[in-house]
Amino acid sequence: MTRAGTEFELTVDDVAHGGWCVGRHNGQVVFVRHALPGERVRVRVTERTSNLLRAEAIEVLTASPDRVEAPCRFAGPGACGGCDWQHAAPEAQRRLKAKVVADQLRRIAGIDREVVVEELPGTPGGLGWRTRVRFAVDADGNPGLRRHRSHDIEPVDRCLIAHPGVTELGVTELPWPGVREVEAVAAAERADRAIVVTPTGAKLGTLPELKASSAVLRRFKGGRVQQVRGRRGVREIVGEREFRVGAGGFWQVHPAAARVFTEAILAALAPKPGETALDLYCGAGLFTAALAEAVGPEGRALGVENGTESVRDARYNLRDLEQVRIEQHDVAAQMREWADVRADVVALDPPRAGAGAEVVRSIAGTRPRAVAYLSCDPATLARDLAEFDRAGYRLVDLRAFDAFPMTHHVECLAVLEPVNPARRHREAREE
Repeated sequence: MTRAGTEFELTVDDVAHGGWCVGRHNGQVVFVRHALPGERVRVRVTERTSNLLRAEAIEVLTASPDRVEAPCRFAGPGACGGCDWQHAAPEAQRRLKAKVVADQLRRIAGIDREVVVEELPGTPGGLGWRTRVRFAVDADGNPGLRRHRSHDIEPVDRCLIAHPGVTELGVTELPWPGVREVEAVAAAERADRAIVVTPTGAKLGTLPELKASSAVLRRFKGGRVQQVRGRRGVREIVGEREFRVGAGGFWQVHPAAARVFTEAILAALAPKPGETALDLYCGAGLFTAALAEAVGPEGRALGVENGTESVRDARYNLRDLEQVRIEQHDVAAQMREWADVRADVVALDPPRAGAGAEVVRSIAGTRPRAVAYLSCDPATLARDLAEFDRAGYRLVDLRAFDAFPMTHHVECLAVLEPVNPARRHREAREE
């Protein structure tokens, strides 16, 4: 029996979803971190299940030409789990992610499609991009980041993928007694910064003095966030519109992502004046704003978001657009209430768990001429695309973006249209 801690050599065959590579040892599948396809490595087993092993490459015997020296000294076996591919050149990382997306589409949805992962602007070398970083704090008050598949904390003095605005706060240089987590937030284009502190007990004690000015908020058990000092969050700018984004709300963490994704969704849906647009899981109203401006005062842009803070932000951000309505509700429940709504275009950006069968069927029931589905998980995206296919919608375009360099995460934009658009539009007119 191969136990945790066992070491052996193997040849890495392929890449797998989640930042792993795959090989075989004595006929058993081995998922390996810190390796690359084609390499011969020595591994140490970290976990054993009934049908597979998980391991880390502790020595590279035959290196891939795509291998580079990891820029961060905390990246590697047994250390920080935040990054998956620091040992791969940036262009190789994008090829690996493209392979994973294509594999998931084929295996789960039966879709054979060539995938290219596009680089987002402004991230030279894949560093300095993450505008929100959640640091864990150990029992001695030392900040750090979680190790892979572990609650253990790796103390760090700097995170290289953190945005400069996050680094300037100096969170990793300060002690945090009585604190469980510190989330550091920086606006992409403004000097706005915030920290969200989760204390270990019922009371928030005295906090250390940050290296740069910042709003301070407290996170309670259950996720509720309360102002302690300064703004509730940060201000982001996309195009000519400013968005207020609560420190506990959702916003794309790559500085270029909000603009690039908005442009991509508008290009995919081509909303026209007078149309009805739905924006599901709308967050602070980023895509709702763009859709509302495109459909104009004679159209409608309906957004749905469950988070209280994000709904508050979305309504504030879009208060000048009379054609906008933001509903606070679970998306599946709201779509049941909208059973009679007919939409021309639909945008959705669900959490990692995806939309699910009920929401997909509800979207199809509104009979849109186009759907733009933004996803941060290719496996749940593929599952939902298979459901869209059963509901009469086919994938007509797919773009993938490297919005999370150095990690295994990848953002995909799937564009869907009805299998028989002429028939669907005819039925909609007859109603």
